[in-house]
Amino acid sequence: MKRMRCNKQEDNKEDNKEDNKDKEIMILTYAFVFLFLGLIIYIAHFVYADRENMINNSYNPRQEILANQTLRGRILSADEQVLAESTITSGEKQTRDYPYDNLFAQVVGFQSHGRMGIESFANYNLITSDIPMKMKAANELKGKKNPGNDVFTTLDVELQKVASDALGVYEGAVIVMEPSTGKILAMVSKPDFDPNKIDTIWEDLINDDSSTVLLNRVTQGLYPPGSTFKIVTALEYIRENPDTYETYHYDCTGKFQLEDGKIRCYHGTKHGSEDLTKAFAKSCNSAFAQIGSTLDHVSFQKTLHQLLFQESLPLEFTYRNSIVALDENTQESDMVQMAIGQGESQITPIHMAMITSAVANHGTVMDPYVVDRIENAEGTLIKQNNPTAYGTIMTQKESEILTHLMTEVVESGTGRKLSDLSYTAAGKTGSAEYNEVKEDSHAWFTGFAPAQNPQVVVTLIVEGAGSGGDYAVPIAKRIFDAYFERHLS
Repeated sequence: MKRMRCNKQEDNKEDNKEDNKDKEIMILTYAFVFLFLGLIIYIAHFVYADRENMINNSYNPRQEILANQTLRGRILSADEQVLAESTITSGEKQTRDYPYDNLFAQVVGFQSHGRMGIESFANYNLITSDIPMKMKAANELKGKKNPGNDVFTTLDVELQKVASDALGVYEGAVIVMEPSTGKILAMVSKPDFDPNKIDTIWEDLINDDSSTVLLNRVTQGLYPPGSTFKIVTALEYIRENPDTYETYHYDCTGKFQLEDGKIRCYHGTKHGSEDLTKAFAKSCNSAFAQIGSTLDHVSFQKTLHQLLFQESLPLEFTYRNSIVALDENTQESDMVQMAIGQGESQITPIHMAMITSAVANHGTVMDPYVVDRIENAEGTLIKQNNPTAYGTIMTQKESEILTHLMTEVVESGTGRKLSDLSYTAAGKTGSAEYNEVKEDSHAWFTGFAPAQNPQVVVTLIVEGAGSGGDYAVPIAKRIFDAYFERHLS
């Protein structure tokens, strides 16, 4: 009997071992199945979500296949004017035509020699054809290429013309945006080029080290911000002195004395007794140098990062990060230079426009965008881009205070050429020194209108022109005038 019981126990142990092995095998099997399914889902999601970037990658042969099968789609303005289109010439070769020649050179770009602008980041949509399958089959039988999707932009042809004409022969940049949506209405960069002639001029351009015509100055041009940076300095001062900023007082003698030098007001102007509003309106370097000497480095660093300095910008265009050199070891002489937008500080016009848009939009900055929607060749909507908020970079109260300061610039300060018009405006001028010659400066303006119900932001820089009030403000006025001739009538 004992022997039989032992045999039974041994059999049970063997059965338990087999059961445990079966469980382990099942667990491993399920684990591998779940891992495999997870990998498939991940790959499918990656291919779907990032397919545009995958196709746009220059190493992807699929891009060339699609381009050969498709007649590249059109790029159109907000009012459906053709900005770029392709035709078939002899030998089935596609020719790209840009009806406005130089006018949209950097923003629309070109599609050969590596591509640029909208032609670059919208490439996937332009070489993709979403017409019905029966039409594709009919084209296949006829040996015809399928028409690519059309890209409809937010660009306003008339505003683009006005901005380009107003900038004239000067080198520089202009960006016009809607602060409440982020729509880019105009983007001008000079010097420019004719994209219709890109094949002819390409070798000369890349072999000329001094040529900058391929640079989109709106997104890639880094400039000292000059007095436009006083928007940022004023914001930081208000944050550090929320209960006393309204009682700020400074007696301007035309200069602010440092241990190893002086900060002078533009042309040595003596502004006299000032509060913060007057110092901002008159763009008093001495007052803002004094303010800069009092600011907390750590707090200012936080504000700068919040305002996207040295941070990634939500842009599809190729861009450069703005630069402000500040840490806990920054010397007073460097701090006061930074406070007036000089020293090592550099900013792009698009970034300045985003900061200005946040002031105009109650503290919230929207993602700038230029592609409104994608339609197939039959006019069927494929994709609609909607306004997207990047985030709140200042409080509504802070934006209201800055709006008041910027309104005073127009009403009683350096932006008076924008006063007494059919619309109200708010803004900040800047005269940014860029070399050792004190008389040499870039002319800046950034602002919005109407002041209390902002619809449009204009930011521009005129290289080497001089005073922002004398040269940049009149250009901004022409753009605002053109905008409100249609929107206030």
